[in-house]
Amino acid sequence: MGSPERIRNVAKRVAKWARAGHQMVVVPSAMSGETNRLLGLAKELAPTKPDDAYGRELDALAATGEQASSALLAIALQAEGMPAVSYAGWQVTIKTNNAYTKARIESIDDERVRADLDAGKVVIITGFQGMDDGGNVTTLGRGGSDTSAVAIAAALKAHECLIYTDVDGVYTTDPRVVPEARRLKTVSFEEMLEMASMGSKVLQIRSVEFAGKYKVPLRVLSSFTDWNIDINEEAKSGTLISFEEDENMEQAIVSGIAFNRDEAKISVLGVPDTPGIAYQILGAVADANIEVDVIIQNISKDGKTDFSFTVHRNDYAKVMDLLNTKVLPALGAQEVVGDAKICKVSIVGIGMRSHVGIASKMFRVLSEEGINIQMISTSEIKTSVVIDEKYMELAVRALHKAFDLDQPIA
Repeated sequence: MGSPERIRNVAKRVAKWARAGHQMVVVPSAMSGETNRLLGLAKELAPTKPDDAYGRELDALAATGEQASSALLAIALQAEGMPAVSYAGWQVTIKTNNAYTKARIESIDDERVRADLDAGKVVIITGFQGMDDGGNVTTLGRGGSDTSAVAIAAALKAHECLIYTDVDGVYTTDPRVVPEARRLKTVSFEEMLEMASMGSKVLQIRSVEFAGKYKVPLRVLSSFTDWNIDINEEAKSGTLISFEEDENMEQAIVSGIAFNRDEAKISVLGVPDTPGIAYQILGAVADANIEVDVIIQNISKDGKTDFSFTVHRNDYAKVMDLLNTKVLPALGAQEVVGDAKICKVSIVGIGMRSHVGIASKMFRVLSEEGINIQMISTSEIKTSVVIDEKYMELAVRALHKAFDLDQPIA
């Protein structure tokens, strides 16, 4: 959606699918750079206040980017001779809570959309936004158009949800870091959920969560392929996110390496080792609507312990201020220290369930590269480590090679 020419190509692609007999609902993002431009204007007017101080107005502002691109796409489709209509999220209605700038979808009224589809129209719905109970425009956070698309697909019980992005599928890791990275033809929902949560930027994690909850088949494709590609070929391209494990999934112990450089670590030192301490710390953070990721509590010594956790780097200053001004005095802890220059690197794979020694191999590879591990988090199909940000690309390349992800699957 970066230019009129690209919008015209999107219209041609959508019209191709519609003329093949498919009922089409399209959820476009804003034109390239538009959301940053709009929020930049707000920052010029209020450079010293945090974003949440103006949450309602920021959402009203940012939502206009998708409204513009939706209307432009409808115009382009109509110019192609394809009946089309665009709606803002509040017209459908996509109901959300009132957590401005990172609202969550609560319900979708699909009656109006179904009526237009039955009338032969292509329906275009703004992504990234909805409306709360007070009638205020809300946005879902960056990448929210993916979440909107999957939620609408779930509400309509769509046959498949196609996510067109700037890559042609899900790769074993970011090809910009590891040029040898391979595109995966199929990835399980569980693996995609872990990869999205661990930092893979292909899909927003909430869109994957929606897909899993409502069993919406997802396919990730490139928006830069020729719009005139054969429809049957296009329908099989990209990466399919599947809910059924096939026999080939067992072959790959590790399917991908995910990483996230937008991390910050915070440690509360000298905390009294008594029941309820974790809640007193993390409850205050949760009340501020801030998500916590990796959590570690050290062994007690002389009745004191250290409590560490990670948050998104954008929330680092806010959490440090919250802990120092409100939590620390109440706890009687020694001090709060932080590091905003860390990153998280993760190995993900369903095959990890049935193979031992995967985590130890990861730790050995990092040790051989001289990379110190600060925190560790595991699940059935993933192992994550928090390391110094300057070692991120080295760690990703070393792990990608060590687990043979640069080799084609037999």
